Amino acid sequence: MEIIKTIFYFLVVISVLVVIHELGHFLAARISKMRVDIFSLFMGYRIFGYNKKTGFTFGNLPEDFDGEGYCDYRFSLIPFGGYVKISGMIDESFDTKFAATEPQPYEFRAKNPFQKAFAISGGVIMNFLLAWGVFALIVFSKGDTEYLTTKIGYVDKGSITEKIGLMAGDEIISINGKEIKSWNSLIENITIKDLGDAKDIRLIRNSATINVNVHGDSIVKSMSNKMLLGIYPENQNLIIMDLETMKGAGKAGIKAGDTLLLADGHRLFAAAQLRSVLQGFKDKKVFMSWKRDNTIINDSVKADADGLLGIQLAEIYRGPKKEITYSLMSSIGNGWTMTLKTVGLFWATLEQIFSGNMSAKTALGGPIMIAKQASQQADMGILNLLNFIGLLSVTLAVINILPFPALDGGHLVIIIIEGIFRKEIPLKIKMGIQQVGFFALMALMAFVIYNDIVR
Repeated sequence: MEIIKTIFYFLVVISVLVVIHELGHFLAARISKMRVDIFSLFMGYRIFGYNKKTGFTFGNLPEDFDGEGYCDYRFSLIPFGGYVKISGMIDESFDTKFAATEPQPYEFRAKNPFQKAFAISGGVIMNFLLAWGVFALIVFSKGDTEYLTTKIGYVDKGSITEKIGLMAGDEIISINGKEIKSWNSLIENITIKDLGDAKDIRLIRNSATINVNVHGDSIVKSMSNKMLLGIYPENQNLIIMDLETMKGAGKAGIKAGDTLLLADGHRLFAAAQLRSVLQGFKDKKVFMSWKRDNTIINDSVKADADGLLGIQLAEIYRGPKKEITYSLMSSIGNGWTMTLKTVGLFWATLEQIFSGNMSAKTALGGPIMIAKQASQQADMGILNLLNFIGLLSVTLAVINILPFPALDGGHLVIIIIEGIFRKEIPLKIKMGIQQVGFFALMALMAFVIYNDIVR
């Protein structure tokens, strides 16, 4: 069932992205008075489809099929990607039959450079609009919650934050001169804000104001190696969500809903912290404190041979916070800001990959990774799944606009060159460019799929 669910959400996510992207090309072409012969969801063999000339049919259409201006809307076999075939344009189908005839008014090759550029850019435009709309919807639906603390309660051993020199009890004042007023801002500025840049962290430690200077590369490399951020705010509590009554916690009288306070004298902020403490009490008793309603209970609890208590925990922040709601107009503005931030993060990530600070094997994901993430995000709710779609939509848009053969950006470069010189590039050269780009993309796809399998 888990595999079926994963495949289902993968197909949902990919279908939304492909349909929106290709719909952009389709609408832009139609607005420019171009004939669209095929609109395909996925690639390869035509499983079934519909056009006004033949109606609903299964299998491939005859090779000499002429839709006479009617588009064939089809569902194809290979569940990755999709395409719109615009009449008179060299694309991934490598069809050049039109070259033997004079350009027709409805063909791509007969249009002016602005119309061609619009048709080519339609998919990217629609992907940006999808992301913008999704982010705006999320902001409008759930608003935001700011945790109004910048004081660290606990730092995981071996985590990124321990590596850069942060300690429990530190209160962050500013990062790179920007005042930090919330935990949300603290996390963003340490991690994705100005990715790869040096961090000058000003903080209060033991009543003294000090500066911690961090080389930006060290944070990126740690994140690339999947090292945990490992930082938790003060006023965060561990809540018992469920437990096994016959194991240590249950036998000691701990109940669902209790708040864990202390273990071996350590104030508890995070599940990772409790696991670390319990590693020293395998098959032994550890003195603990927990709170039930307004009563604090102290007792010894025996951990099992693996250092476990038989409990399921939730980390809940119970300090001061600010709930923020957004109007429709402000949500639209925030959605656009989030879209631009995602674009910036994409470029920053590419920069870190090429500079060697981030591993391509870690950073690049293919269909298997997308499928896993889609299923996990869906488990967390529809807004999480929509946010994932929005992030992928921005990524798809930016990748497609890159000036690389076979991508939309590659086509756009050719259109610009032809527009400047007012002369069409020979068909053989276009075909060669398209074929080289196509096979390079297939090689890249093979690489990311291989990474997915290894990962």
